[in-house]
Amino acid sequence: MFELIQKVNNAHKKSQVVDVRTGDTVRVHQKIKEGNKERVQIFEGVVIRTDRKDSLSSRITVRKIASGVGVEKSYLLHSPLVLKIEVVKRSKVRRKYLTYLRDRSGKSARLSAVDFDRSAVNDVHDRQAEAEEEKLHEATAAAAEAEAEKKAAADAELEAKAAAVEAAHKQAE
Repeated sequence: MFELIQKVNNAHKKSQVVDVRTGDTVRVHQKIKEGNKERVQIFEGVVIRTDRKDSLSSRITVRKIASGVGVEKSYLLHSPLVLKIEVVKRSKVRRKYLTYLRDRSGKSARLSAVDFDRSAVNDVHDRQAEAEEEKLHEATAAAAEAEAEKKAAADAELEAKAAAVEAAHKQAE
């Protein structure tokens, strides 16, 4: 039974996921659906918690301060809605859960940075997610192009009407 569950879980896992640790400052690219439109929203903040690293349900909790208010979001790493995670900064921490950051603000909430190879950590290519993101960009570009064509046709129609009115005025004179 366990092997069957493991097989199903592995089928839904992403092939590669960025090595995110507690204390990292990350940018999470998430797909948002609003009605029939889709867009990519970026949430940047500090990872204050990581759960179940090797599991299908591995999760990170990201915290940022927005307009003086602390905002926390939890993301499932293997979710199809999470397109990409970039590690911006890596910090030295000695705990797994940084819940003490909730009580701090300003300088006391800062973490000391550690040098790391940013390109090596962020070099994870998920072909399916990249294809999905490219498809979103193409759909947005196609919609913008169709809108521009529609506007150009309307402008041409207005110019034709203006020319016809001008010609009628000249004939009346």
